[in-house]
Amino acid sequence: MPSRLIALEGIDQAGKKTQTRLLSARLRREGFKIGILSFPVYSTSSGRLIRSFLAGRSDTSPHALHMLYSLNRWENMGTITGALKKNDFVICNRYTPSNLAYGEARGLSVQWLAGLDAGLPESRAVFVLDVPIPKSFSRKTRRRDVNERDRAFLEKVRRNYRSLATIFGWHLVDGTKPPGEVHQRILLGLRSAFL
Repeated sequence: MPSRLIALEGIDQAGKKTQTRLLSARLRREGFKIGILSFPVYSTSSGRLIRSFLAGRSDTSPHALHMLYSLNRWENMGTITGALKKNDFVICNRYTPSNLAYGEARGLSVQWLAGLDAGLPESRAVFVLDVPIPKSFSRKTRRRDVNERDRAFLEKVRRNYRSLATIFGWHLVDGTKPPGEVHQRILLGLRSAFL
């Protein structure tokens, strides 16, 4: 059976958490069983190392960092496959596309990054919530992590998401619109992906 995994992507503060909540509520009302996952999972050994990096407490090479992000998904492979078996749809707040957009912004090759996640369940639909950097900063003004604080880096990540969306056929959604409108755009894309 084809994967019913949906990935919600975008730079920090693009609205992924809000849209995950709206989409899961809507699909449940329509009678579907929904699983929700959010990456990275900070409770695993790789997740603790990622958290340390994001908090600025440790430094690591881009290759090692993105291997950690991939390892985090592999460590949770049982959770991902279990969620896919039990539910009609599994919504991921960040998944493999994040590694491509953020890794490429650190100068890594998309081919190498994609290889790290080869073999994981693939997302059937990817929605990139596209917001300009000033919008991200206006949504969260304090306590931003290492990635969130770096405007130039986030600009690269945003550009990557936009170009990768064209290459891989991801749905690019204007994340600056009101949440209800963004939700409707995602629903439209979802129906086209699964019909």
